[in-house]
Amino acid sequence: MIKVKPTKLKLHGFNNLTKTLSFNIYDICFAQTDEEQRAYIEYIDEEYNAERLTNILTDVANIIGANILNIARQDYEPQGASVTMLISEEPVVSQELSNTEAPGPLPDSVVAHLDKSHITVHTYPESHPHNGISTFRADIDVSTCGRISPLKALNYLIHSLESDIVTMDYRVRGFTRDVGGRKHFIDHRINSIQNYLSPDTKERYQMIDVNVYQENIFHTKMMLKDLDLDNYLFGVKKKELTPGEKKKIRRQLQREMLEIFYGRNLTKMPGGK
Repeated sequence: MIKVKPTKLKLHGFNNLTKTLSFNIYDICFAQTDEEQRAYIEYIDEEYNAERLTNILTDVANIIGANILNIARQDYEPQGASVTMLISEEPVVSQELSNTEAPGPLPDSVVAHLDKSHITVHTYPESHPHNGISTFRADIDVSTCGRISPLKALNYLIHSLESDIVTMDYRVRGFTRDVGGRKHFIDHRINSIQNYLSPDTKERYQMIDVNVYQENIFHTKMMLKDLDLDNYLFGVKKKELTPGEKKKIRRQLQREMLEIFYGRNLTKMPGGK
């Protein structure tokens, strides 16, 4: 099969397209007692403090080819953190810009370079006193104006923020003109966010797409396929639980994950009550 190389757009003036990636991750934990719940929230709050989040966003800026103009960050009381970066385009040296549908780099192979606009992250740890379930959510927005798609940072983000549930929205807004005056409402081919994910991520997660191609809106949500209790228990080990306790906790965790994944409260679990 002969591969046809895409024709490069010849633009009139600046590329005015705005490309925005909204990336949400959820971490779920079972912490039975009030003390265990407080300890989990403290742990997750420290694990995703403003300093570490700043380092992650700095790598994101490098991956997509951006010059960081300003950083504002804040740790909150009693919990939570926010980081906002203003960014601008810089010349890319020895690295060609690419919007092709292919995974971006892993955390241990980050090189450098991004475009105009901003990157933000906000965290939301929370727990419920009655059912032992605690959750942590981080919202990351990467918005660029110009040639690059922020989707190139997805592979790095997913591997840096190991998560149970991931929801992603990608949208291209506005238009840019070519030298002949014709408007272009998107400057790269895309049929799914999944095409930007690495094979190991696709293997580990169940995925669903909801895309509106005519509006250049793409949505993908992911949920881990396997649930190993030891990865979800805080303050207790699986071997310390009775078979009945394991079953009950597993059902609670599965319900929490399914409700977040489908975006609604379940009256009964699939396959049972």
